[in-house]
Amino acid sequence: MKAPNAVTLTHYYSKEPVRGAAGKPNPHFLDPGLLQQFLDRLSPLGKKLGPVMFQFEYLNKQKMPSLERFCELVRGFLAKIPRGFLYAVEIRNPNYLSSALFDFLRENGLGYVYLEGYYMPPIGDVFDRFNPQTAPFSVIRLHGGLRAEIEADTDKAWNRIVSPQPASLQAAARIVRANTRRRALTYVNLNNHFEGSAPLSVERFLEELSAQT
Repeated sequence: MKAPNAVTLTHYYSKEPVRGAAGKPNPHFLDPGLLQQFLDRLSPLGKKLGPVMFQFEYLNKQKMPSLERFCELVRGFLAKIPRGFLYAVEIRNPNYLSSALFDFLRENGLGYVYLEGYYMPPIGDVFDRFNPQTAPFSVIRLHGGLRAEIEADTDKAWNRIVSPQPASLQAAARIVRANTRRRALTYVNLNNHFEGSAPLSVERFLEELSAQT
C-alpha cells in the first residue's frame, strides 16, 4: 500500500487542482499525524497488510538539497510514526543510489522498493551493484515507462502484451530467488503499464521464476 502523496510530496503538483497551490511547498510533507489517520483506515486489513510504501518523486535541488538532508528529514519522521508496521522507501533519484542510502534504510529497518521505470536504472543493475537487502523484505514495482505511449498502444484495453520486458522479468525473478535463499519476503507489484496487461505479466513472471528454480 502506498502512503498518500500528501505525506510524500515536498511541493504540490504543477497541475494541482487547488487554486493557487501549484508548485508551492506542501505543509503536510512527512506529517506524522496525517500518516496516522491513513494507518487508522488500514487497520481492518490486520496481518494482511504488507509494507506501507513511501513513494518520493524525483527530487531536484530546489525540492531537496541533498541525500543527507533527505535522510535527516525521514529520520525525524520515523521517530514520530507508529511502530509495528512494515515501511518501505521508493526513490526516483538515481543519484541517491549509494551505500549511504542503503545504510540509512538498513539502520532504520526500512525496506527498499526496486522500481522498474521512470528515471531509475534497471532493477537488475541496482541488485548487482548494491544487493540492497535492508530489511527482512523487499518490494519490486514493475511499473513501466511513459503511460501515454502504452495507453495509446493498448487503447486502454489491457488484455494483451504490447511491450514485452523479458529482461525486467528475469531480473525480478533473480531478486526473488536471492531473497528466498536468505529467507527474505518479496512483494512484487505489476502494473498494466509495464507490458500492457498486468494479469498476463504475472503469468510471464511466474514462468520466469519457475525457469530459474
